[in-house]
Amino acid sequence: MALRLRKLSIRVLLFWLCAVACGSAQAQESGPVRIVDALGRDVRIETSRRVLTLGSDVTEIVFALGAGDRIVAVDRGSRFPEAASSKHNVGYRRRLSAEGVLSLDPDLILAAEDIGPPEVVEVLKKIAIPMVLVPKQNTGEGIRRKIALIASALALEAEGRALAGDVLANFEKATKLTEAIPVEKRRKVVFFHGVERLTAAGAGTAADAIIRYAGGLNPMDRFEGYKAASEEDLIELAPDTILMMSNGRGGPTREEVFSNRALALTPAARTGSLIVLDGAYMIGFGPRTTDAIRDLAEALYGAELAPAID
Repeated sequence: MALRLRKLSIRVLLFWLCAVACGSAQAQESGPVRIVDALGRDVRIETSRRVLTLGSDVTEIVFALGAGDRIVAVDRGSRFPEAASSKHNVGYRRRLSAEGVLSLDPDLILAAEDIGPPEVVEVLKKIAIPMVLVPKQNTGEGIRRKIALIASALALEAEGRALAGDVLANFEKATKLTEAIPVEKRRKVVFFHGVERLTAAGAGTAADAIIRYAGGLNPMDRFEGYKAASEEDLIELAPDTILMMSNGRGGPTREEVFSNRALALTPAARTGSLIVLDGAYMIGFGPRTTDAIRDLAEALYGAELAPAID
């Protein structure tokens, strides 16, 4: 492992030196910025004209701050807003290539703290490109911290305060929509990425937090992270509702979901209770998380909700 990392470090360092020799970075008029990222690293940022964003919530925040024009590339999961789809794509954020990242000549990397693989992350930490790792915290305060950190990195503190204030106000309203619903009436909801492989969201995931904030109960919360759910698991868990990500083609449909033998045995199948939401809603906490909570709460409880958000 150490030998592999040294070889990768040398190769990437040569690549980066070549890139620096072939081009010049634009300076940020406001001067250098120093911030502390999610891992407690002190990061000095000289300029932020060519930004690489890794993580759908990170990308959404940069656009919401009005700095989308600075983004040169995004990861595969960053599909909102629509303008993000026109950016260069570096692939899955947990399977990055150091050479692929450096070939874009970014002057700043803003990344969710769970990017990978670890050996590539270690290389990127040692290169002269500032990299800010953004915390993955699935709470309203977590969203505020993300916005504040990203806004500071981009020298947009005032915009960050305004955005955070708006997002947190709506977050608080959204989480109150279901507060009057008694526990015995709350629906058991299990979130899956797709039908082919039934990998369900457990405790500590963004999907689990959104289910809870929307007034649902996640029977998979006995497990940490994502876990494959067997037929026996689903019979025992007995979810009232199945929650899935949109496949971008108007599905998955009830027929596709409940034709799966494991899901066909659930209470959700008997009532046809399937909710399909935008995938980016469910995998990151960002400016649109309020919408995700509200949409899920409305789909689960309808007229039983408290008065709607303004």
